[in-house]
This record gives sequence, C-alpha cells and structure tokens, in this order.
Amino acid sequence: MGKIGGFLEYERKGIPERDPAERKSDYNEVYERRPLPELQEQAARCMDCGTPFCHTGCPLGNLIPDWNDGAYRGQWDEAIFRLHATNNFPEFTGLVCPAPCENSCVLGINEPPVSIKQIEYATIDEAFLAGKVKPQPAAKKTGKKVAVVGSGPAGLAAAQQLCRAGHDVTVFERADRIGGLLRYGIPNFKLEKHIVDRRLKQMEEEGVVFKPSTNIGVDIDANDLKKDFDAVVLSGGATQARDLPIEGRELEGVHFAMDFLTQQTKVVEGDQIDPSERISAEGKNVVVIGGGDTGADCVGTSTRQGAKQVIQLELLDRPTDERPGDNPWPQWARIYRMSYAIAENGEQKYSVSTKRFIGEDGKLKKLHCVEIEWLPSENGGRPQMKEVEGSDFEIDADLCFLAMGFLGPEKEGMLTQLGVELDERGNVKTGEDRQTSVPGIFAAGDMRRGQSLVVWAIAEGRDAAYHVDKFLMGRSYLDVPGENANYSMR
Repeated sequence: MGKIGGFLEYERKGIPERDPAERKSDYNEVYERRPLPELQEQAARCMDCGTPFCHTGCPLGNLIPDWNDGAYRGQWDEAIFRLHATNNFPEFTGLVCPAPCENSCVLGINEPPVSIKQIEYATIDEAFLAGKVKPQPAAKKTGKKVAVVGSGPAGLAAAQQLCRAGHDVTVFERADRIGGLLRYGIPNFKLEKHIVDRRLKQMEEEGVVFKPSTNIGVDIDANDLKKDFDAVVLSGGATQARDLPIEGRELEGVHFAMDFLTQQTKVVEGDQIDPSERISAEGKNVVVIGGGDTGADCVGTSTRQGAKQVIQLELLDRPTDERPGDNPWPQWARIYRMSYAIAENGEQKYSVSTKRFIGEDGKLKKLHCVEIEWLPSENGGRPQMKEVEGSDFEIDADLCFLAMGFLGPEKEGMLTQLGVELDERGNVKTGEDRQTSVPGIFAAGDMRRGQSLVVWAIAEGRDAAYHVDKFLMGRSYLDVPGENANYSMR
C-alpha cells in the first residue's frame, strides 16, 4: 500500500490551474503539473482499503490502490503497467474525467479524497516523457478483419484492443481528423490535441488503419462493411443535439454548441474558415443555454474570443454545496462545482426557462426568459416544473449556444441502411454481448448507451472488443472492464 498513515500526514492538493486572468487569453491547457515529489505525497494518502470502493466508482474498474502505490514509491514502470491494465487512454481520463472514483474514495467519507485523477495523469505523462509508451503489435495475426465506425474514445479503445488481439482493424471517421469527441467536442484548453495525436501514432504503429473524411452511410454504403469485414463495431456517438423549437429559433445568431466548438478547434488547428461562416463571440453578448460541460466549454471559448458578456442558463435548481440527505457516499456527489469557465468569466443563472428568441432584421437581439420552481410530485415521481408568475425578464444576446444535451445517434444513413433495432430511447439496441439485431454488427459508447462520459466510452469500447474477439475466435483473452484485468497485455 501507500505510506502507512500518509492520509494523516499529507493534506489533499487538487489539480493546479493557471491563473484565470492569464489563461483566458489563449487556448493552451488550463491545468498545470505538480512536481513528481508532490504527486508522490498525494499518492501516499491512498489507504489501500480492504474494500476499495474507488474500483466500483470507476466504470473501467481501474486498479487505483495498485498504481497509487507504484507512484508513491517512484516505481513508475509498475504504476503505468497497472494503469494500462484496465485503461487504454489514461491521459484522456486523467484530464477530462469528472473522477467518479474520487467520489467513491473511502477517505472521502470524512476527509478530502485522494487526488486520484491528477496522479493518473502524472503517471501516464511521465511514461510518455520517458519514452516508455511503446507500440504493442500482436504477436500473431488472425486473418480476421474488423471495421470500427467512429473514432471517439469508444471506437479507439475497441480498435486498439482488437488490433492487439491480432485482427486487422480499420477505423472510419466522417470528420477530417481522427479523434471524434476528443478532437472536436473538447476544446484545446481542456485537452490539447498533441495528446490525442501521440496515442494515435502508437495505434498506427500497432497496425490500426485510420480513414478520416469517410462517412459510412454516405460515402460508403453501410452494407458494404458487412461484405468486406468479418465484424463491425458502431461507435459513432450520440450526435443528435437537443433543439429548442421556440419562437425565433431561426434567427441568425442561434447555434448548436457543437457547431461552435468544432469550428473553433479547427481554427486553433490552423484551418481557414470562410468569414461568412465564422461564428465569433468577439465583442458580443453571449448566452449559453445548458449548464453541463458542453455549456461550460462554450462559455470558455466565448471568453477567449473576446465576448463582451457571457451568461450561462440552467433549467434546474442550483446544486447545494454539501451532499443532500438522499445522496450518500459512495454515490456521485450532487453538489455545486464551479466550472473552470465561470472562474474565468461569466455568470450563471439557475432555474431559468427560455420562452422565445427576440430579433431585429433577422438577427438575434434578446432572450425572453422566465424563472421556474421545481415542485415535488404527488406520486413520488419526478419533480414538476412550474413557472413563477410575474418573473419574466429579458437578456441581451447577440449569440446563443444550445448546449442542452443529445438525443442519441443520428438515424439517417448508416443505421437506416443496416436496419439495426433501436431501443426506447432511440439508441442502438444490443444484447449483453454488445451485438445488435444484425449478426456481426456490434455497438459501443454513446451510440449504444446514450450521452455519457469519456471513461464510460472507453469501458464500452473495451467491452465490445472482448465480445467481438469472442465472436470471431470462439473465445477471448481480452479483459472485460470492471473484471479481472489481463496483465499479460503490457
């Protein structure tokens, strides 16, 4: 275990961030690195509990006490071995995961939990810097071919696992660059793209073939994949954005959040955007509807573009500062967390519903809003929303970004052509083996489970890879997330 009594000796130190006044003027990473000795002290706080609830808090079943111990002792080879045993991409989760494991840390019952997330990232970052993350090509090829559609975290995890199992894997991506959500859904200041690229380089050297700018269902008939490959993994994400069909929705200046974030990432990557299509917040009043991570990213991006004012609206009540009584440990704590974006700039308004967009000459000028209250349901079901009488107000807005979540995968094109069955939520329906209603076609990630976290996507991809390998070979030596890790795959 880590240092005996280390949790009594050392206080938790969270992930350090650059000064908001400095960082909001560039697109470089928000976070800073702690010196390794300080990280070793943080790892020393891990108690190696008899029942490590952090394992159950993590969808990947990460062996957290094991790599904490390696980090504490400076045994970085051992730490990265344990970390990679359950997670293909700890550098992604170490940066963007909200860390449900920390919410389940036993120390967190009455003390600040172990800073698992930053130890995770420091471990993999140290491994990359030291040149210890090397390609792991399969020792023997199976002769089987697998197509993976979508290059987000689920698709990449499935592809790497299947390639290492000896299959020939081709990843198809409709965007011009590989990475899916990691590339275009998360801004550079939260996840710099060279971090994605270095992992893609490893995968290419292992034998994964990437085909960007290839839209399955448009450029290639989806049924051709069934003819050309022995198995197909659908991991295209839940990209159908939730709209707000109210009066004035057609006004110039109202955009889906992902259109805005994707375009800005392209600009940072050096692409030239037609001025007539450029979405810029410079000098404008901006309103973001949606209080989640995507909404925060729109706030942060608007700030960096030089917005005059940024207001983020949330339909729900403001979370409490402490865990509510019906939300005990080790559940995810439903508490207020100030986002990095609001710390830089911006204002949050809770319990607000937008009733209509107001414009002049076809351009957005204001939002007409109303305050709401949430009343308990008489039958114990979901709380009921009620508008507060006389609470109407207006907000100046030249730009409005809709960041209200996603309704599942896009149905036209690939899914229609394949004829796969959907569940009641509109996601691709699978059995426990992750196989769809069409034999040989599997699904993973947000396309199967709906909008979720990067850590869940990686777990889904690994799980799908296990079932695809078993489908092709009759058995599989790949591990299943949350169960015993296959330590033989260093």
